[in-house]
Amino acid sequence: MPRENSFSDSEGRSLTPDLDEVDEGPTSPVSMSVNAHRPTYSIPHVTQPSPRLLVNTRSLSKRSVLSKIISRSPTTQKTRPWPGNGKIQTPIERFRAAVRKVMALHRGTSYLMGNVGHVGAEPGVNPRRASANLLYGHIRQDCMIEVIDYSAVRSSFRRLTNKDLVNFLDDPLASEREPWVKVRWINIGGLSWDVLRAVSIKYDLHPLALEDIFHTRSQTRSKADYYTKHLFLRVLCHQLGQKDGPVVHTESIAFDSMLMHGPRSDSPSAMSEPDTLEKDAMREEDDDTMYDDVSGNMSRKGKKRGRFFPFIRATTQDLEGNLANIGSSRISLGKLKSGAAAKRRKQAKNNITLNALKQGDRVNVNVSPMFIFLLRDGTVISIHTVPNLQLTSPIGARLRQRDTGLRNSADPSLLVHALLDLIVDNALEVIDEFHTKINKFERAILLKPNVQTVQYLHILSGDLIMHKRTMEPIKTLIYGLRRYDLDRCQALIDMSDPTNAQVKVVGFMSHKTKIYLADVFDHTEYILSSLDMFAAIAENLIGYTFNLASYEMNQVMRRLTLATIIFLPLTLLTGYFGMNFASFWAVNEHSDLFFWEIALPVMAVVIPLFLWSDIKELFRYMKKKMATEEAVKTIKQS
Repeated sequence: MPRENSFSDSEGRSLTPDLDEVDEGPTSPVSMSVNAHRPTYSIPHVTQPSPRLLVNTRSLSKRSVLSKIISRSPTTQKTRPWPGNGKIQTPIERFRAAVRKVMALHRGTSYLMGNVGHVGAEPGVNPRRASANLLYGHIRQDCMIEVIDYSAVRSSFRRLTNKDLVNFLDDPLASEREPWVKVRWINIGGLSWDVLRAVSIKYDLHPLALEDIFHTRSQTRSKADYYTKHLFLRVLCHQLGQKDGPVVHTESIAFDSMLMHGPRSDSPSAMSEPDTLEKDAMREEDDDTMYDDVSGNMSRKGKKRGRFFPFIRATTQDLEGNLANIGSSRISLGKLKSGAAAKRRKQAKNNITLNALKQGDRVNVNVSPMFIFLLRDGTVISIHTVPNLQLTSPIGARLRQRDTGLRNSADPSLLVHALLDLIVDNALEVIDEFHTKINKFERAILLKPNVQTVQYLHILSGDLIMHKRTMEPIKTLIYGLRRYDLDRCQALIDMSDPTNAQVKVVGFMSHKTKIYLADVFDHTEYILSSLDMFAAIAENLIGYTFNLASYEMNQVMRRLTLATIIFLPLTLLTGYFGMNFASFWAVNEHSDLFFWEIALPVMAVVIPLFLWSDIKELFRYMKKKMATEEAVKTIKQS
């Protein structure tokens, strides 16, 4: 059955080649190096023409290509080289290549035609696809990159720029490891699409792992993902910030940008060389090929002749409706981008306002993700979103010394342990700062509670809850590396295949690394228990402050009530004797002494009645106190 977007002959047979049937020419150096060392994780990579190209309009619009193929034999037809690769191709090969261009255009322009819903989009980011360059090509950052090769006897350190690393990985001879190298550590500070694309193609990183890199929030959970060719770790780093600076939550450069509202992966067409993707165009020798980039900007030649849309409608009916509505699709996409931008601005405004209100006596913690890849060949790739290598500088200093355990072991999994231990040690510094703050607030509350201190405690309690949420997955991650490393590697093997029955399962973590990870696990236990303790202390201090304020209010009301009880009989009698009557025997026949003769007995009866419960409590207290003193005296005598 012919595939979708394919051409067929009169008998229904498909003339469109499958992806693995046609060799379009030499692959890029990057893909050659990848294929030379290890297979890809999906299908064999074939470099396709850029999706900005279309096919020859003259050869497909004037006469039927199918009739040419049937009437002319490939053996008798004159062949000519395909521009750009120098390979002699028959007409049917040229026709198939042209069809592949049309299919690539259809898939690539799906981004323009409003297919940007992230619900149900294909998971993963494949750097070999043209749509990946469209979605993530704008992510540019000057990264700080360090490539360290080491073993127990030697070590090599190199500092590279973005372009240097790309060229280094593209050259198989330059990137080939020397025989003495046991571990290669590629330490990248910052996120840039050109760097990550070169690294992912060179080492065949899984598309899901790349998606986690580009679509990561600052509060995303730490995790460990096992793949056939590498182990992927995403760990949140907690570092103390400046004393008077704001709390910083570093997110992926790609997060909250326009690509977050688009598909995670769209076009399955392959990419050409990164430096020539935007400027190289393969042309037919009759110069009638019109080309268009995936963003919809036709060349001046195509606009002048006006044959772009008629050609598509005349040759590919499955693209007719989509390309006819491309204008309205662009408008819809523009509205979507503007609406998303307005939403992001509103959210950013709310965050800025909230951070301004939280300024004060607060622990400033910078939270940023670190991504770690551990490959089977002893390569470790670490990526930190901050464009510097200050976080990992202590590990680099350890590798420069010959007598360190990390250097002498030459174990790549032990290097991963060192990175995890470094992250946990930074978290311990954060915990110590929280301990200092909680002691300061407790002292202030015990001396003189006030609302300002309660506000600081409320902010501190919220930070503790948030950091517990971000640090707790680190404990689960470390426990999984120690306990389930071998089981998860075994789960990657397809046991239904008889050839895998005798495959020996080897985990990513060595036995020595698992022993050292136990110490890191203990530190994470201490961190989480401290967070729970500090949060409980903060809540107790807040409750103590309000309970103390309520107690003081009750004491004031008690004093007022006592005064009211004492003077209530006097007030009653004063009101009685103060009545204005012409004939009042209590006043006319008696002196003011008569008032006190009545008031004092009434007070002697009313006050004990109202204070009877307090009097009983006083007697009970005195009785207990006497019993306690008697017991102490008995113990002393004995």
